[in-house]
Amino acid sequence: PISRANADQRSGRAGRIQAGKCYRLYTEDSFKHDLIEAPVPEVQRTNLVSVVLQLKSLGIHDLINFDFMDPPPAATLLNAIEQLYALGALNDNNELTTIGRKMSEFPLDPKLSKMLLASQQFHCTEPIAILCAMLSIGNSVFFRPKDNIEAADSARKQFTSPFGDHLTLIHIYLEWKEAGYSSFWCKQHFIQYRSMKKARDVFEQLLGLMERVEMPLEPSDDSIAIRKSILSGFFFNAAQFQKGGHYRTHHKPQIVYIHPSSGLYDETTPWVVYYELVMTSKEFMRQVVAIEPTWLPEIAPHIYDTGAMHRLNSKHPAPSKSRFQSLA
Repeated sequence: PISRANADQRSGRAGRIQAGKCYRLYTEDSFKHDLIEAPVPEVQRTNLVSVVLQLKSLGIHDLINFDFMDPPPAATLLNAIEQLYALGALNDNNELTTIGRKMSEFPLDPKLSKMLLASQQFHCTEPIAILCAMLSIGNSVFFRPKDNIEAADSARKQFTSPFGDHLTLIHIYLEWKEAGYSSFWCKQHFIQYRSMKKARDVFEQLLGLMERVEMPLEPSDDSIAIRKSILSGFFFNAAQFQKGGHYRTHHKPQIVYIHPSSGLYDETTPWVVYYELVMTSKEFMRQVVAIEPTWLPEIAPHIYDTGAMHRLNSKHPAPSKSRFQSLA
């Protein structure tokens, strides 16, 4: 909900040119008692991982006592520091590591930065850089005209990867590149040309930044290497299939579901990693990729214990045999 200050500012839009009226779709009592007086400053309500990383890169180490204009809750700052430590960006003394300094060079969410840097280890930097660019444009890749829904859905299925949505996005970009970045190709396949053009701009910017940190551009179609790179940045976002047909996140457990727009929506995938959670009628995972549980202690041993993972898989056995169980 908006604040009273927001409501008053919006009411000022009525009558700027001539006499006007503002109709509010809530009661006066609700305005006086339910709405907060002023909006909460963004620094107090958003994820501070990127902010903390940038402050650390500027040499500001005492973040708890830093003179913020609107100080965020200490718990939020500590959570951000904890995430950066888990990503390998901070050492035991809360100082930037070599990886952390490289992560700060990229204007990306730190999880994406870590994913991109990890791709060098798995020799698949080009597809991961493409993925970073495609994720930056949000969920505006496909369009679905009401008068041609079947054709749009059929075109979308052509690009769907059995390994998940991240590889689907990479596939779309590479096919578009093969077509000479054609706007006609986009229209033919019900893909938003403007979004793809924006992704290309981001990708080219990333190439320049990769050169700065001496990262080679390595093409690869190895789905395992690509998915391990993704997991390197998003190991916090792992979720396991449960008997009730839903998923349970491993870090800070909660019940979640695969979003209907995902290519894995109708699949029974034992373990997945998601890009983000969105709340509509349920808590949905958006942009989902299939992983193997054995990769978790390999990629993030400080978070996932091998013995604990084995016990967890024994307690919650994977569903009936699917094509994803053979991925190793």
